[in-house]
This record gives sequence, C-alpha cells and structure tokens, in this order.
Amino acid sequence: MRSKEFANDYRYFPEPDLLPVVISDEEMQKIKDEFPELPNEKEIRYQKQFKLSAYDAQIIASSKSMADFFESAAKQTKNYTLLSNWLIGEVSAYLNKELIEINESKLNVDNVAMLINRIDDQTISGKIGKTIFEEMCINGTSPDEIIESQGLKQISDDGAIEEIIDTVIKDNSPQVKAYLEGKDKLFGFFVGQVMKLTQGKANPTAVNTILKEKLKK
Repeated sequence: MRSKEFANDYRYFPEPDLLPVVISDEEMQKIKDEFPELPNEKEIRYQKQFKLSAYDAQIIASSKSMADFFESAAKQTKNYTLLSNWLIGEVSAYLNKELIEINESKLNVDNVAMLINRIDDQTISGKIGKTIFEEMCINGTSPDEIIESQGLKQISDDGAIEEIIDTVIKDNSPQVKAYLEGKDKLFGFFVGQVMKLTQGKANPTAVNTILKEKLKK
C-alpha cells in the first residue's frame, strides 16, 4: 500500500467561502501586550525585581495561585526573601498536608504580610511566628490579634534581658565555672535557660550579645 506523502494526497483544497485573515502589526502588538506572563518570565522578573534566588523564584512562579499571593503580599512588606522563604517552607508544607491550594485556605494576603513584618521588625521571633502561623491556619486570625491576646510580643529591652541573664548566671554557677574553663558548648545551655525564663520571648540576638559580654567577666 502506498503511503501518503504530500498534501494533495489528502485532497486538501482551499475553502472558497472563507476570506483570508489579515492581522495588522498593531493588532499583533495588542495581542502580545495582553498575553499573560509565562512562568519562566515571572521567574526571571522575580530574580530582578525582588532579588529572589533562582530556586525560590522558580518554585513560586511555577504555581499561579502562589505567584499571585506572593505579588500581592510583596506590596505590603519589603522583606521579599523572608516572604518567599515562608511561602516555600511553612505555607507550602501546610497546603501539601491539607491537599489544598492557598486560595482554598484561611490564609490571606494581609495576615501573611503582617506576620512577615512582625518577624522582620522583631516584634516576634521566627519561632513564635510558627506558633502564630498555626493559629492563622485554623482560625484565620490576624497575627496582631494573636500576639496581643496571648502576650507573645518579643522582649527586646536590653535592660530586661540583662536582668534575666544575671539571674541565670547566678543560679548556675557550676556551669559558669565550667564554661570559663573552656567548655564553650555550655553557651547554648545559658541561652536555653534565658529563653525558658522568658517563655521564648527574649530577642535571640540581644540574648547572645549580652550573654557573651556577661560571661567574659
């Protein structure tokens, strides 16, 4: 049997009732301008506009709902890297666990942006942020409401932190002696004691700085 090799083998012929379609350059440009941005284009733009890593940009751009959420939240916060980290980390883990899209959850742009801002301005620590996030997922409550109702605001006053550190040093003199003799790993023990007394609300950076100074004496 002879195979068909050319168009005329299929008896193709022009439809006489169809007029030729002519698209002007202006119309072509209008179509291009209105064509939605493709994922690979978003990926490149995110790296340039928001300074995201290639990996983060690719992950966020690959999902339209996640990309839309990111761009809306980015209008309310300046820490784009922290925002992308949370979306790729905590948020994605929650959505995967529940088998839902972000627009099907109780999370909204305003609350997620607010959470990022509260971590960024050190109102809360990243660890406490995770606790707040869990409640946001369940009740859709705003971070500020949760911080206020549960007294989760981070302790950043150096004087208050110094008093707590003094107490820890006083109550753990054997460990202090051992630390001064070279057991550097005990530093983590002292940090843990401070965080325990403050219920995890002490500013970690301030704790580390003040504690290092105190343990030199």
